[in-house]
Amino acid sequence: MNEMIIKRNELLAQKVIKGLESRNMSGYYAASKEEALKIALELIPEGSSVTMGGAMSVHEIGLSDALKNGNYNFIDRDAYEDKRAAMLLAYDADVFLSSVNSMTEDGVLINIDGNSNRVSAIAQGPKKVVFVVGMNKVCNDVDAAMKRARNVAAPTNAQRFGLDTPCAKTGSCMNCKSPDTICCQFLITRFSRHKDRIHVILVNDNLGF
Repeated sequence: MNEMIIKRNELLAQKVIKGLESRNMSGYYAASKEEALKIALELIPEGSSVTMGGAMSVHEIGLSDALKNGNYNFIDRDAYEDKRAAMLLAYDADVFLSSVNSMTEDGVLINIDGNSNRVSAIAQGPKKVVFVVGMNKVCNDVDAAMKRARNVAAPTNAQRFGLDTPCAKTGSCMNCKSPDTICCQFLITRFSRHKDRIHVILVNDNLGF
């Protein structure tokens, strides 16, 4: 990565972390995927019950593999025939892992969901939520973050899942009501009532969508 981009990300991350702290959330900056993995494992005590939404960023830093192979009760919903049962286990988990579709420079988190298991677990239930976020997802403000979520993250995920939505065909949001839409619930997290519940690891890399 270009040295100037690295420097820019370091400076921007410090601004984001201050914004998170003002919202009763904790922020961390990782210079690499390896450092992000180290920080994440420090936030997850051994023996914890851990589950996650469909976060590519968690896989990309090697966190899901580390949990599967470590001393953790990792609830892998892909291993469950009954997906609903696996999703419901998230609400009583010690740790829920996710990324964001986008976030703002002052620490507001934006997430869009289809089944809504991810946004509901972010909002309430698990004792701790750990986000892994590439610096490519940081936007100027809520308006820009919402546009990124709808016009970058949603179409890419619709294509990834092979869904029959207008955005999968055009590459941008058509504000559809398609039966396949994954834009059913919009969650804007602007403050955490419970201190030490939400942790955001900012990674100096392009992660996820």
